[in-house]
Amino acid sequence: MPKLLHVGCGPVRKDRTVKAFASTDWQEVTLDIDETVEPDLVDSLPALVLVESAAFDAVYSSHNLEHLYPHEVPIALAAFKRVLSENGFVIVTCPDLQSIGEELARGDIDKPVYTSAAGPVSPLDMLYGFRPAMARGNLYMAHHGGFTLPSLQAAFRDAGFAGTAGFRRPNRHDLWMLAAKKVASESELQSLAKTYLVPA
Repeated sequence: MPKLLHVGCGPVRKDRTVKAFASTDWQEVTLDIDETVEPDLVDSLPALVLVESAAFDAVYSSHNLEHLYPHEVPIALAAFKRVLSENGFVIVTCPDLQSIGEELARGDIDKPVYTSAAGPVSPLDMLYGFRPAMARGNLYMAHHGGFTLPSLQAAFRDAGFAGTAGFRRPNRHDLWMLAAKKVASESELQSLAKTYLVPA
């Protein structure tokens, strides 16, 4: 059974990641810095020091990279690559600075643009981190960096991943990216993306 490392899982489990991971075909190992969400591993980015090399067939990391400082991102992507098996891949989601910038340019930086399970989210929350959570003391929610689709692709390329496929969701202000450790062809990459870049 292929193994999935779910990085920064919070309270979410694989049934709320992508449709393919939600099946019984994948064995999930959860990882989070917050032990109160009861992950299998209490560890953190950027280094994933407790995770064995080449132990996973896929890594899923939703809205984690923006919490790192820019100089930590290459370390995190190298860690993703290290823990993947030879034919493994990573799926990352994060805020889309391009669409957030468009919202900021309209001037209503505090006006909610959507409502999450945790409450209304404004452009300012998407840029700097969810303020209600930080006000309650959860400073893990602070954002220290960010990406557009081209800059996220470049970061994975610079980290040595063989290929990427991704897209923007301007209505949700986020990016989705699949990066393969090793791919034989563009058609193989597109096949992976077609199967796995389908939000649950």
